[in-house]
Formats: sequence, structure tokens, C-alpha cells
Amino acid sequence: MDKGELRKLQAFLRRSLGNEDIRVAADPKNPDDAAVHLGERKIAAISVDDEDGDRSFAFEMKLPVGREVLQSYLRKLFENDRLSIVARGRKMDSVELNSDGEFLGVISADDPKLSSFTLQIAILDFDLEEE
Repeated sequence: MDKGELRKLQAFLRRSLGNEDIRVAADPKNPDDAAVHLGERKIAAISVDDEDGDRSFAFEMKLPVGREVLQSYLRKLFENDRLSIVARGRKMDSVELNSDGEFLGVISADDPKLSSFTLQIAILDFDLEEE
């Protein structure tokens, strides 16, 4: 990822998650990946997917909490009360993350006891055009 993409990804995440303290930096171990920080803490990773000819990015964040507190955990972490968890029909092992009613990503259970989850956000190249 180049510096321009890192800046655009950072702006996209700040706008989408509603927190200006989010910082996106190159991963020193892998130039195709980026680390997402909130303050001094690394909270997520972003990897590049350009296999289909279209460049996109995969945001992945581990959430070490159970289903019953996912929404409050994310709202507190990002200091954003506009974030909401929405059920996905009959699916019990995943939910959607929305901001002001707009879809952001999918949160899937990491284990059958629903004690930890992973947030995944697909960021398409055109999502970054307005940044």
C-alpha cells in the first residue's frame, strides 16, 4: 500500500467509525498490509485484495467480548453512539455493524459459545474515491 492509500483508508475509517483518533500505518512486516491504531493501541489489520483486477481492502478486527455487549463495546471503544448491531435474519452466529443505519460490515462469531467475534469490513476502491 502506498501513502495515498493509507491516508484514504484512514479517512474512510475515521468517517465510517466516527473517531478522529484512528490511525492507519504501513505494516513493517508486510508492505501489502496496514495496521489500524486507536491511540497507541493496535486494534485491527487491513490487507489488500487485488486478485480480480479490482483493488479492494479487507479490514479485520478481533472483538474479545460476547454477543450481549458487542454494541456497547464498539460504541465505547470508538466513542460513537451511532454504531449499532443489527440481526442478520435467522443467522445466530453473525450480526451486521451499521453507522446511522448504513451498513459497515459483518461481525462473526469466533467460537460456538459466542464469546468472541471478528469484525470484517470490505473496503472497495471506489469507497475511497471521495477521500
